[in-house]
Amino acid sequence: MTDPASQESYPVPDPTIVDPCPATARNGQCAPDGFTNNHHQQAKSPSQPETFTTGHEMKITDSVEGEGLLESSMRLKPHEAQSYRKKVLWVSWFSIVVTLILAVAAFTVSFMRHSSSSFGFGFDATLDVLSSFIVLWRYSNAAAVHSAHREYLACVVLGVVFILSSLCIVGKAIHDLATRVTPEVDDFLYSVAILSGLTCAVLAVAKYMLGRVLTSRALITDGFNSLVGSIMGFSILISAEVFKHHADVWFLDGTIGVLIGLIILAYGIKLLKDMVPRVRQTRNYERFE
Repeated sequence: MTDPASQESYPVPDPTIVDPCPATARNGQCAPDGFTNNHHQQAKSPSQPETFTTGHEMKITDSVEGEGLLESSMRLKPHEAQSYRKKVLWVSWFSIVVTLILAVAAFTVSFMRHSSSSFGFGFDATLDVLSSFIVLWRYSNAAAVHSAHREYLACVVLGVVFILSSLCIVGKAIHDLATRVTPEVDDFLYSVAILSGLTCAVLAVAKYMLGRVLTSRALITDGFNSLVGSIMGFSILISAEVFKHHADVWFLDGTIGVLIGLIILAYGIKLLKDMVPRVRQTRNYERFE
């Protein structure tokens, strides 16, 4: 006979500490069985909708960009993305043709009427032509419509162009202020100012809307440049009208040129600061070249 004291004892589990959701099932859903676990939240019913917060959206965007794609790849179907891409190409070509004509007219007004703001607008229109060409390159490859690396690289080039253009605009405006150059007002100046302001405003809205849909910082930057062109076009009109009635406010034209140049400079610096690190992060994901 065996001694009861020598038998191996097996402790009986205490039913009060049994976890109704074992470790192997904690990442899934556990059926209710009457037990309450104070250390874990009750599992949501499948019928309960999960709230989509801004934090979740940022996590999705970061994870998508970490794979070398823009956030638009999560929202747009392939045929929708290609349709918007074609619209971007059409708007960019239209912008190039129109702003090139406006640039020539603005430079003509600047040299004939000694207008610093006209010179600034001419440079901004030239910048608009360059930025539209950059956007054309950005969307020239149909397979790269959601490419984050291509997007950020285009933004870096835009940032460099913005900085160089702003230095020229500010330099010309400061020179005119130092030499007390006064603008000459006529109908040609008014016509160029009104046409420039209205046209660039329409282009700015179109580019911004397309940029929002495609989550394209380059396209939104191009729209910002068109918006600056619209503001400068109307500023030419305002400064000319003020000088016509108050000749002692001759410096308004040059001051507006300086302010616009500084705005473009600040935007270009911020663009480089934001985009250069992202170019380095996504260069290993570029598969479209």
